[in-house]
Amino acid sequence: MKTTETPAPPPAESGSAVPVTKIDLAAKKPSTKKKTEGNVLIAFSHGILVIWAIMVVLPLLWAVMTSFKDDSSIFGSPWSLPDKLHFDNWSRAWTEANMSDYFLNTVLVVGGSLIGTLVLGSMAAYVLARFDFPGNRFIYYLFIGGMSFPIMLALVPLFYVVNNMGLLNSIHGLILVYIAYSLPFTVFFLTAFFRTLPTSVAEAAFVDGASHSRTFFQIMVPMAKPGLISVGIFNFLGQWNQYMLPTVLNTDPDKRVLTQGLVQLAVSQGYKGDWSGLFAGLVMAMLPVLAAYIVFQRQVVQGLTAGALK
Repeated sequence: MKTTETPAPPPAESGSAVPVTKIDLAAKKPSTKKKTEGNVLIAFSHGILVIWAIMVVLPLLWAVMTSFKDDSSIFGSPWSLPDKLHFDNWSRAWTEANMSDYFLNTVLVVGGSLIGTLVLGSMAAYVLARFDFPGNRFIYYLFIGGMSFPIMLALVPLFYVVNNMGLLNSIHGLILVYIAYSLPFTVFFLTAFFRTLPTSVAEAAFVDGASHSRTFFQIMVPMAKPGLISVGIFNFLGQWNQYMLPTVLNTDPDKRVLTQGLVQLAVSQGYKGDWSGLFAGLVMAMLPVLAAYIVFQRQVVQGLTAGALK
């Protein structure tokens, strides 16, 4: 088969104009259809976010607004603004409903367990992430297995274990249980975070003669601050709102935490009808969680995205 060769165009003579190839500018412009689809997708996603924000914010605002009403206004006009601010609802819930005692017990339990969880969890995660030794992966998977174990199945044996140790109905016993309950997720989260940190800084510290403990507390822990704050916020939310564990392990009325106190306050409303005090107590229990997240929201986002960015 013969192929026909296309003759090359003759060279342009000197002084003659060189033909200019026209460019189709319409092909270079972005497609109007694609731009329209992108705008529709953005509008749809923003609309979903607005609806979700309304669903979350409105109940919170309604609870805060109701905590400043009296009982007649709560039932007569539940969606209207209060005629005046009834601060006596808060003082009555704080003193008569013993919310002050419940709040103090919750601060002691959550504060102690949060410190213990972060210290023990960060140390375990650092060793699992930075050192290779026999059984490293096995221990790591044991912690992950603890995340998948439902706490409901452990309530009865946990009750007998705590009772045999003499820690039932005690603040420090509840702290130890909270630490054990929160360690699996803490180790899982911080192990992945410590693996993203550069090893050159720790190696330089070892060369300068720093010990393992000094390298960990003075170099690695400050570098892992975003991850520690993130996992600390998650543990704080879970431990502050914990109800099942204190209900089973803490039956002493004088050592109840906020969740137990709110349930007791809600049950008593069937006889007293102090609904304004109940909403005031509910907002008291809710404010520390909101304040913690508002203050540390930037660190939470940094901790969650640090591994992806590196």
